[in-house]
Amino acid sequence: MNDLQKATIVLATLVGYFIILFIISWLASRKSDTNTALTGGHQAPWFIVAIAMIGAPISGVTFISVPGMVIASQYSYMQMVLGFAVGYFVIAYVLMPLFFKRHLKSIYGYLEERFGARTHKTGAWFFFVSKMLGAAVRFLVVCVSLQLLVFDPLHIPFIVNIIITIALIFLYTLQGGVKTVIWTDTLKSLCLILSVVLCIVFVAKGLGGEGNIASKVIDSGTTRIFYLDNPSEGTYFWKQFLAGIFMVIAMTGLDQDLMQRTLASKNVKESKKGLVVSGIVQVFVVGLFLILGSILVLYTRSHGIATPEKADTLFSLVAWDKGMPVIVGILFVLGFVSAGYSAAGSALTALTNSFVVDILGSDKKQDDKQLGKTRKMVHIAMAAIMGLIILAFYYANNDSAIKLVYALASYTYGPILGLFAYGMFSKSTVRDKWVPVVCITAPVLSWVLQYVAKQYWAYEIGFELLLYNAAFTILGLIALRAGKVQR
Repeated sequence: MNDLQKATIVLATLVGYFIILFIISWLASRKSDTNTALTGGHQAPWFIVAIAMIGAPISGVTFISVPGMVIASQYSYMQMVLGFAVGYFVIAYVLMPLFFKRHLKSIYGYLEERFGARTHKTGAWFFFVSKMLGAAVRFLVVCVSLQLLVFDPLHIPFIVNIIITIALIFLYTLQGGVKTVIWTDTLKSLCLILSVVLCIVFVAKGLGGEGNIASKVIDSGTTRIFYLDNPSEGTYFWKQFLAGIFMVIAMTGLDQDLMQRTLASKNVKESKKGLVVSGIVQVFVVGLFLILGSILVLYTRSHGIATPEKADTLFSLVAWDKGMPVIVGILFVLGFVSAGYSAAGSALTALTNSFVVDILGSDKKQDDKQLGKTRKMVHIAMAAIMGLIILAFYYANNDSAIKLVYALASYTYGPILGLFAYGMFSKSTVRDKWVPVVCITAPVLSWVLQYVAKQYWAYEIGFELLLYNAAFTILGLIALRAGKVQR
């Protein structure tokens, strides 16, 4: 198959997916108003929220990068995923009652109630930076893949690729907001699971049948999960497991993007059910991605294909190999496109809503008509900013995508985690005007600690950097204590 034929197949898959996506978006947004766009109307059934949440954290990064991770670190990522599952229980039974009790449109409204306006805006700005950078890295993976598969064979430059893809995301999320995100994420989850399962089946057939595939995977040397022997390594179990718990609390429970789905549930009981079910199912879904990674490695070995220099390219390399049926390439495209576009659309919606509610405070100042206009203007601005950042990452990125996302999160989500933890588990108020200084200083101190630990103690601080960052934030808040809050 030549590049032009491949580009035609990918383009046809894209068109088909977007036709379905726009139909769902239109159906979801038919009776939407500005309030529905911001909150989802608080009518989403718990099982729909659960299905949506299964796919919500899975972006194009996960779809492409996780199978390739088995090359260097086998199944060590599963240690962090087990921590994720525990983190979902914490979100369900600690955070959700807190948010529902206050009837929050944005979770960062809690910070204003607890500490003051400066802290509220600080939390919202850290979310803005975290989500914009994280969403850009995730969507970059999809854009680069589309560039190689579609736009390069058609001699279309990368900047046109970005303009087209951002425009599509902007259009299908403009009207429906959160309600559209929930239903398109449900489609995404189903497409992802179907895609990875069928890819496992077809690639296994390329190895000579499914009958002995389990033993082949076990003997492949790629399936080690637990690393308990060297605490100084980044793959050490307790570092990964604990980092996973707090990473998911910060990146899901304290992230307006992902919480906007559960806050759209009918009540707190429904939101708990959706979160717990999705957290458990995600362990098995990520397990499927890792198994797929082992099978992809086996395929490259049996067909004399050189191990790719960048692990992120393993999946696409095998999916479009001449020995694979065309359907595998189509499934690959369907999976990463559904993951990438849905994640970017969800992030764009959350960024718009948080900026309107938390930073501009327009929901308190404007009537519904004015609020709708403001939301649309902000939505345009968010789309433009995301496109520019993707371009910047495209020319600067040289690291594994999933590691870059979590490294960014360790710096930017740490202060958010520290603010909420101090707010929930202490009885003290703080001097609100100095909170931004603390939240900026904490990531700087975290970077210094990480550098010193590596250079002088030969200790690698990995994803658990988030915890050190949050701890520095809490210490700073303790220094700013100004009395006890009335509860």
